Amino acid sequence: MARTRRMAGEQLELLEPQAKTRKTTPSTKKAVKETARKSSASRAKKTTAAGAASTSARSAPAASAARRASASAKTTSRRASTARATEDREASATTAARKARATTAARKATARAERSPRATAEDLAQRQREISVSEFFSKNRHLLGFDSPSKALLTAVKEAVDNSLDACEEARILPEIVVEVRAVEGASDRWVVSVEDNGPGILKTQVPKIFGKLLYGSKFHRLKQSRGQQGIGISAAAMYGQLTTGKPVVVWTRTGKARKAHRMEIRIDTRTNSPVVVSEEEVDFPRDHGTRVEIELQADYSRGQRHLLRYVEQTVLANPHLALTFRRPNAEPLVFPRASEEPPKEAVEIKPHPHGVEVGALMLMAKESKARSVAGFLQTEFSRVSAQVAEEILRNAKLPKGVRLQDVAEDREVAEKLRQGILATKIMAPPLTCLSPIGDDLIRKGLISFLNVVEDEEEPEEEPPTRGRRRAKEKEQEKTAEQQAELERAAADSMPREEGEEEIKGKRFFIVSTTRPPKVYRGNPFQVEVGLAYSPDWPQDQPIRLYRFANRVPLLFQRGACAITEAVIRTDWKNYELAQPKGALPVGPMALLVHIASVWVPFTSESKEAIAHYPELLSEIRLALQECGRKLAAYIRKRKAAVHELRRRSTFELYIDEVARSLHEIAGADEAKLRARLLEMARLATGGDRTDEILDRATSRRRDDFEEIETEEEEYR
Repeated sequence: MARTRRMAGEQLELLEPQAKTRKTTPSTKKAVKETARKSSASRAKKTTAAGAASTSARSAPAASAARRASASAKTTSRRASTARATEDREASATTAARKARATTAARKATARAERSPRATAEDLAQRQREISVSEFFSKNRHLLGFDSPSKALLTAVKEAVDNSLDACEEARILPEIVVEVRAVEGASDRWVVSVEDNGPGILKTQVPKIFGKLLYGSKFHRLKQSRGQQGIGISAAAMYGQLTTGKPVVVWTRTGKARKAHRMEIRIDTRTNSPVVVSEEEVDFPRDHGTRVEIELQADYSRGQRHLLRYVEQTVLANPHLALTFRRPNAEPLVFPRASEEPPKEAVEIKPHPHGVEVGALMLMAKESKARSVAGFLQTEFSRVSAQVAEEILRNAKLPKGVRLQDVAEDREVAEKLRQGILATKIMAPPLTCLSPIGDDLIRKGLISFLNVVEDEEEPEEEPPTRGRRRAKEKEQEKTAEQQAELERAAADSMPREEGEEEIKGKRFFIVSTTRPPKVYRGNPFQVEVGLAYSPDWPQDQPIRLYRFANRVPLLFQRGACAITEAVIRTDWKNYELAQPKGALPVGPMALLVHIASVWVPFTSESKEAIAHYPELLSEIRLALQECGRKLAAYIRKRKAAVHELRRRSTFELYIDEVARSLHEIAGADEAKLRARLLEMARLATGGDRTDEILDRATSRRRDDFEEIETEEEEYR
């Protein structure tokens, strides 16, 4: 036992130098002591066993005992090495963790040292600066309709055409507009948009402000129907071209035959929202008066040409007095002739209606007014307010007649009482001279011109081939459908032409329109017009073609977010002989035009692509749709009645021969006379002469088709 304790002590002495050089954790010490204890116990057992063996075998040689002692020493050394390795690994892990914590702390300290001191109110105040409107829209150009290269092309053309139409109509000139889109050599994503008109031209001093400054125009502060409103459109298009290509907008303009034409290149300083004239010169211009705008911009014509073509077509549809030429790349120019030689009715500027003025605006108007009394202020600043109406407003507002106008401008409570008095007073609707609707006659002419010139580029989708019984069933259904269509065409051809029917491109169209009486929302007058074109020769199983307009401008995007679409969907078209899935547009061979004319169209965004859902607008649109729908239903029911009579005649004639033969065999009656009598009864019971005419036309059409086929076969042979 003494020997065992001595060996354990030696083992601990061997471990002491390392313990002095490195920090030993409690777990390491515990592991070493446990290893030493187990080693001591093991040696004690072996020593006891060896002593017993030596006692029992005292005659064993001394060499054997020496070998056993050597093996015991090697085992002790190996176990000590294992303990030291375990301690080294734990010490290394502890050191690595300590270094990682130190590194993290150093990084945090460095970051705190490099971090700027906390900003004060003075520091924040120094960073504040004014943001110009052009700088704002240069970073948010999607708000103006320039959110993609394909859409940017359409938006640039639309803004230029709208300005040209407004200028021509104000000058009482029948507009002639040329739209050209051409590619830039060496750049697949660069295109030049050019719009030329025969308007009154622009003064030289006004050209830089019109094309180089946002929110500059003549239409924002007046209550009068016009296409533009904010004074953003054409200058925003010029800014987009400048941002994407670096090129300035180029403008040619001439104000009279005896005056010089000017060519100017203009940039926009987006920091200050001010124009910069790059160059200016006098040039020749092909027209006596007019303007030409040319913008080079980044665009995608391959994807945007379909929308651009639809815009041009629908612009002509809503403006029958317009003659437009569209020059497009790699295609023949499209020429849309003028459908009407009469310019639209000129809109006249009016004063605001008192029912549409809010408290803040009322106080501002009172502050800027030069009237001497509140009654005089009401009569001079608002429309439809006479002296008697002004006195009634003051009575309803419970304000004394001597109330000062300054009190209305400075005291919010007085202004609120005056507004409540205005709302409590019955006042005539605003004058309607501020509106310029298209009119029923021009809507009809526009639809006829549109259907004559419009290009239908939609190709029918090829259906996958089918086989077996399914194909046979489909053939039978197609044959039945063809026979039904032939009967309907024969019935339509035989019927006398209805009022509103037109033949266009060999197809018969029923065209009807309606214009609702003007109404008011928030004090702003508006008027709804609807035009409808129905053709049995169009596909019967496709949704209708909906064309939306606001102040004669087509709305091509955001159809689902527009009040016009919502009103069409809410109308029950099943009452007017058209199929309609739930929550969707009706299905049928029809084109529908809806136009809203107003002094202030409530668009949902600055891009002017959809109309807000005002209850007054929705109600008027639905009433106009229902009025046209009733006329359409009467037309379709007449056609169906003629087809129904034709079917009945065919059914009777199918069994007359058999009935006459059977009666002859049973009663012995004269078969020929009986057949003639039955045919006459069937003829009188199924429409008489009109049905006879339908059958004659159908027979003649079949004969002509058969002769045409025989002629083609003979020519082929």
